[in-house]
Amino acid sequence: MQARQMANDIAQTRLLTVEEHQSALPPIFLIFLTFWLMVLFFSFGLFAPRNATVLALLLFCALSVSSAIFLILEMDRPLDGMIKPSNAPLRKALELIDK
Repeated sequence: MQARQMANDIAQTRLLTVEEHQSALPPIFLIFLTFWLMVLFFSFGLFAPRNATVLALLLFCALSVSSAIFLILEMDRPLDGMIKPSNAPLRKALELIDK
C-alpha cells in the first residue's frame, strides 16, 4: 500500500515537471506578433491626426493588446507567474479517482 502511494506521488511529480517545461507558444510566434503589432500601431499613429483623443485611444488600445498577450503568456504557464490558480480541485479529483 505504501509503495503504491509512493509510486502515485512520483508519477504526479513527473507529470507536474513535464507540464512546467512544456510551452504551447513558440518564441518565434511572439517575436512576429510583437513586430506586427508594433508596425500596426506605428502606422495608425503615423496617419492619425495629432490630438489628445487619438493619442488616448492609441494608448488604450496598446494597453489592451499588451494585457491580452500578458494573459496568454500567464495561462501558458499556469504554475508560474503572477496568476496561479488553486490546485485544490485537481487534488480532490485525484483523491476521488484513487478510491
